Amino acid sequence: MDFSKQFPSSQQLHYLNHAAISPWPQVSADAVMRFAEENALQGGLAYDRWVETENRCRQRYARLINANTEDIALLKNTSEGLSFVANGLSWHSGDNIVLPDCEFPSNWLAWDALRSQGVSSRRVAIQSPAHIDNPEQALMDACDERTRLLAVSAIQYRDGFRLDLPVLGQFCRDHDILFSVDAIQQLGMLPLDVQACQIDFLSADAHKWLLGPEGQAVFYVAPEIRQQLQPSQYGWKQYEDPFNFDRDVWQPSASGKRYESGSPNTLGITAADAALGLLLDVGMDQVAERAMRNASLLRGALAESALINVKTAPLQRQQSAIVKIRPTRGNADQLYRTLLKQGIFCAQRGDGIRLSPHFYQQSERILQAAEMICNAVLDCR
Repeated sequence: MDFSKQFPSSQQLHYLNHAAISPWPQVSADAVMRFAEENALQGGLAYDRWVETENRCRQRYARLINANTEDIALLKNTSEGLSFVANGLSWHSGDNIVLPDCEFPSNWLAWDALRSQGVSSRRVAIQSPAHIDNPEQALMDACDERTRLLAVSAIQYRDGFRLDLPVLGQFCRDHDILFSVDAIQQLGMLPLDVQACQIDFLSADAHKWLLGPEGQAVFYVAPEIRQQLQPSQYGWKQYEDPFNFDRDVWQPSASGKRYESGSPNTLGITAADAALGLLLDVGMDQVAERAMRNASLLRGALAESALINVKTAPLQRQQSAIVKIRPTRGNADQLYRTLLKQGIFCAQRGDGIRLSPHFYQQSERILQAAEMICNAVLDCR
C-alpha cells in the first residue's frame, strides 16, 4: 500500500528519525488547519465538538494499548507521567527502585529526585556481556524485599534494544512490585498490551512513532492501583462534573482524568487523535510488520559495508525498528553532518548514528538511503 499521500515528507526527505520527532500525516495537518480556521472565525463556539475529539482521543489510546477509556489520562509529555508516579506514591525510607542503566534521562531523573526521602535507585547494566542474553533476569535479580518499583523503557532510545515486558510484568505481579513502563519508543511502532504485560503505569509522548505533536501524551494507570497514586497537580478539570464551578464539595474523578489538572491541549489532541485514527485504521500488526521490515532492509544493506558497524541485538525479540550504526573510521559527528547535508534526517546518539524508519516508507527509498549512507561513510574517511 502506498501511503505517500498521507506523508508528503517521504517524497522530500529520507526521513530516518521517527525515534526523535516524526512528520505528521496529512490527516493530522488537515485536522489542525480546520481547527485553527474554526477557532479564528468562531472562537470557542464549537467547544462541545472539541470535547468529543478529546474523548475520542482517549478511546483511541485505550484501544491502542488494550485498556479501558477510564484508565487513560491525556498529559503533556512522558516526563509528566513519570513524575506523577514518583510524586504520587507513598514512599518509605529504605525503598528502592530498579531500572536499566541506559535509560533516557526522564526515566531516572524522576526516581533520583526521591533520594531526599531515603529512596535509592539501582541501575542494572542490561547490555553488558554478562546480561545481554537475559537482561530481564538481571533486572529481576537486582530486586529484593524493599524494591517498590521496576521502571523500564520498553525500547531503549539510543539503540532500539527491546525488553520482554510480559516476563517483567509477571515477575512484578508475583513479587508485589509496581511496574512502570516508558513506552515512547514502542507505541506506534509495535503493539503493546498493558493487560498482557501487567503494566501498572505507562507513559508516552505522541511525537515519535505515534506521528503526533509534541506537548501531548498518554498516561495509563491500572484501575486496581489508581487510588494508590495521588495526584500531584491540582485544577478544576480533574474533578467529577468539572464544569459545575459553583459548589462546595469537589470530588476527584475516579477515572484517569484525576491526573488532568487543567485545560487540555486541544490543538495537540486534535493532531494526535487524527494520527491515532490512521494507525488504528492501518492496524498495528501491519504497522509493526512494515516498520520492522524496513529496519531489517536498512540493517542488511548497511552491514554489507566494511566501513560501517551495525549494532544488532543478539536475539530477534530484542530488536526494534531502531538501527544503530557506527563508522569504523572517522567519527559519528562528521558522518551525521554529512548525512544531514545529503537529505538523510537521522540522529547522533553517543558514538554512533541512530536511524529509525517507519511503516509508511517504500522499500526502494530505504535502500536508496542505505546506499547514500554507505557513500557518505566513504567520503568521511
